Amino acid sequence: MDANRTHALLELIGSSRVYDLAQPFEPGMPQSPNHPTYTHRLQRRHGDRIRPGGGSSASDLIQLGAHVGTHIDALAHVSQDGRLYGGLDAAEAQRSGRLDVHAVDSIKPIVCRGVLLDVPRALGKDLLAGGYEITAADVEETLAAQSLELRPGDAVLVRTGWTAHWRDPTAFLGVETGVPGVGLETARLICDGGARVTGSDTTAYEVIPSGLGHARVPVHSLLLVERGVNIIEMLRLEDLASAEVWEFVFLAAPLNLVGATGSPLRPLAIA
Repeated sequence: MDANRTHALLELIGSSRVYDLAQPFEPGMPQSPNHPTYTHRLQRRHGDRIRPGGGSSASDLIQLGAHVGTHIDALAHVSQDGRLYGGLDAAEAQRSGRLDVHAVDSIKPIVCRGVLLDVPRALGKDLLAGGYEITAADVEETLAAQSLELRPGDAVLVRTGWTAHWRDPTAFLGVETGVPGVGLETARLICDGGARVTGSDTTAYEVIPSGLGHARVPVHSLLLVERGVNIIEMLRLEDLASAEVWEFVFLAAPLNLVGATGSPLRPLAIA
């Protein structure tokens, strides 16, 4: 990051309110059925063992898939016709039992300008309907309504309002209703704007038609395989939207999981 861009980010901080963009991790939270379920239990409880002097400690056992809860997709998460980003051979890349290229440990900590595209607000809605495809025209209308422009190196976050269903995992997953999200045309627009990373408040970022589930994810192939843009899913964007914070400093750092295809994430917005 050059000095001018760093200076611009510092100017964005202003009042320095920090917005937590991660959903809470807890058993029963919504998730894609394609990934191992999040579980948590106290493996050792206070009082199981008492040290001399009366001290005790508790510790946990946590299990989850790398794409459960608020998380980031590494480029190695998806292949197309046997190839990863840059034309690399997917079978060769995983021969060691983990991904040797484009894994999540290759993602450096992200510090950049972030923008929130509050699409429902621009369209006069509280949330988008299930299966609604966010078009390039919708994005252009949202940018105009918020007096924003996309710039190279941005984190482009797309609000659908789908967080309203967070406490109802069946509704959030939207197998019967479909889930709103970005279509291919819009994903190309975001990439052409120079996005470093993009994310949304739904399970799969892209539009999911009714009845299809995650059987087809063409936007993932475009972003991860063709364009090399990481995806963040299941963001919590309601606080930013309520405060009408459209531009901010975006911070996120995946866990340094060597060879993994994704990582839990706790992104922050500072504005």
